[in-house]
Amino acid sequence: MRPILTLLLIFTISLVSAKEPGMKIGTPDIISLSVLEFNSDGILFIGDSKGGAIYAVDLNDNEASSNEEGLVIPDLEDKISAMLGTTAENVMIHDLAVNPISQNAYVSVSRGRAKWASRWETPNDLEDASVLLRISPSGDISEVSLENVEFSSVQIPNPVDPGVDHEWIKGAKLRANAITDIGFDGGTVYVSGLSNEEFRASMWTASYPFTDDVKANTLEIYHGAHGEWETASPVRAFLPYELNNQKQLLAAYLCTPLVTIDASNLVDGKHVKGRTVAEFGSGNFPIDMIKYQNNGKDYILMSNSALPLLLFDPEDVANYEGEITEKVEGYLAGVKYTPRSGSGIQQLADFNAKYILATQRLPNGKLALISLPKSWLYP
Repeated sequence: MRPILTLLLIFTISLVSAKEPGMKIGTPDIISLSVLEFNSDGILFIGDSKGGAIYAVDLNDNEASSNEEGLVIPDLEDKISAMLGTTAENVMIHDLAVNPISQNAYVSVSRGRAKWASRWETPNDLEDASVLLRISPSGDISEVSLENVEFSSVQIPNPVDPGVDHEWIKGAKLRANAITDIGFDGGTVYVSGLSNEEFRASMWTASYPFTDDVKANTLEIYHGAHGEWETASPVRAFLPYELNNQKQLLAAYLCTPLVTIDASNLVDGKHVKGRTVAEFGSGNFPIDMIKYQNNGKDYILMSNSALPLLLFDPEDVANYEGEITEKVEGYLAGVKYTPRSGSGIQQLADFNAKYILATQRLPNGKLALISLPKSWLYP
């Protein structure tokens, strides 16, 4: 081969080589944009419930932003519907995540909201999100193409079969809950959802970059509001967090127990029991849970389908020595929390040094993208 052709070949290969270890350039075969989560390097993790896989995608969105202003879009669904050629009544947002480098917000969207008939249904029960949108810190909205991007992926072992009916939501399939949330910490991706095991509630862990087989664990918790041990209900929202120098998963379930799961117990194939540390109320499911800092201190904020925003101090969790193992009368027990006004707030994401980004259903029926001042949440 002539030297000039060799140099051209090397130059061409360098143009198409992925920057992240293990990544390739192409179009990921994503069926449903069910769950979104960023790591600190600006890599977007996408949980695909229908495909039973986790994707890591480099969107080349790495221009740092020092913005400390909030962002408000009072008619988010109207603006999205105009882009997608549908009506606001059909636009449904499945998840929200913010790139910590650029402060660009990303939402996964479907045209399925008109199907919503039960307060217990989640967006993933109704439709597969197939559109990814970017919202800049100034409020500009654009569609994100996933063609010819840098990505890698890993399959989760034994996700619940597509044909399994939901036990009490008519017409829904459990496969929508194959992946319910994603957490990233210290080079490990944590994935909650449902499997085909006898005890369906599961937690999967994978090292990132994706190099090893995914580890699988089944979960069991005591639900104080129901007065029984449960193994079929998935974690709805969770955070990896260090409590008393031990990595834990702080997890919330339907109706609404708060549980700590010792991450050191997540050994492949092991059945793991969580420690129930609080009951926050029945008739509710957690929507989202985030950690944020204010004045150098960590706080945990959780949005809910029927309860207000719940704010709690992780130190209170660390200092709680008990465990709920008996039925709770009145549905409230354990770790204390602070209810904060937040009717209609759904998705949450840490936005910048001063604000949390959230979606909120307003009294006029419109869905707004709003900014919650961290100082207001907890001075």
